[in-house]
Amino acid sequence: MDENNMTEEELDNIIILNDETGAEVKFEFLDLVELDGEEYVVLLPADEAENEEETGEVVILKVEGSESEEEESYVSVDDEEVLNKVFEMFKEKFKDEFNFIDED
Repeated sequence: MDENNMTEEELDNIIILNDETGAEVKFEFLDLVELDGEEYVVLLPADEAENEEETGEVVILKVEGSESEEEESYVSVDDEEVLNKVFEMFKEKFKDEFNFIDED
């Protein structure tokens, strides 16, 4: 999808992050989940969000504040248990909007 053809609502949901190589990667913001006093964002890579046929996996990152209250950063989560809890909360909240497929 050409960025110029995106609606304002679609642009509001897009977050651009830099990966470990410094390349920009677009994500669609799906939700903010709070767990044990910490906040986590649930993101979908934008290239998968544009292709409805993809069975995309979401990305869960921990929100960390900075000295400036206007800025926040996202860090990867290594704890599999935390990732599973956040994803389960997300699935429960959006069970009527998304078709989740368990791969177990």
